[in-house]
Amino acid sequence: MTKRSSKPRTPKYRRILLKLSGEALGGDTGSGISPEAVHDMARQIAEVRELGVEVVIVVGGGNIFRGLQGSERGIERATGDYMGMLATVINALALQDALEKQGVPTRVQSAIAMAQVAEQFIRRRAVRHLEKGRVVIFAAGTGNPYFSTDTAAALRANEIGAEVILKATKVDGVYNKDPKKHRDAKRFDQVSYRDALQLQLKVMDAAAFALCMDNKMPIVVFDFFAPHNLRRVVLGEEIGTLVTA
Repeated sequence: MTKRSSKPRTPKYRRILLKLSGEALGGDTGSGISPEAVHDMARQIAEVRELGVEVVIVVGGGNIFRGLQGSERGIERATGDYMGMLATVINALALQDALEKQGVPTRVQSAIAMAQVAEQFIRRRAVRHLEKGRVVIFAAGTGNPYFSTDTAAALRANEIGAEVILKATKVDGVYNKDPKKHRDAKRFDQVSYRDALQLQLKVMDAAAFALCMDNKMPIVVFDFFAPHNLRRVVLGEEIGTLVTA
């Protein structure tokens, strides 16, 4: 394992993509929208923006609806996936509201056209928003069924030139087995794409992981719910697990 440098004085990354699960917006229960959880997220994001870091966000919709679960209950898969995409738009609007209450200018861009509530995703416009100091939230996944928001995160990160994907979780990194079920689970400080595949570590789904690996996009998996952890990751501290070439 390779140690990373600790506690630099300036941000390690200039432009980041933060991947948030829908369940994170649901707070302790993981369902619905918890105002406390959303406002805590907004505070953490505002912290890193104050460092001069450009922030884009991809948010899931699992706290409201999952397409795969819907298909298991009889809903046609493509229809269920579109329903899940709409759930991500609801979450994006909730996060936008919380960020703007923190004084952070924010834009929501949707992969599905809905001009009354969000801009259509346009790569050049998203980059321009970042250059003007705005946080950009990408909603509605890729706009296509059968693709997860993990895949949307990998795709958008590469499209807008992010330097890293920060995957926010409730655990402090990637383990060789579930740390909630196995006391002897071991956490990786750093792991290569190849080793992550060989060890079947569930960093992201296969399509998302392939995009990151092909384009050498580093991923940091970290505990988003520890105080100031997002800021610490952006500053390059040894938080979570770094997945890299």
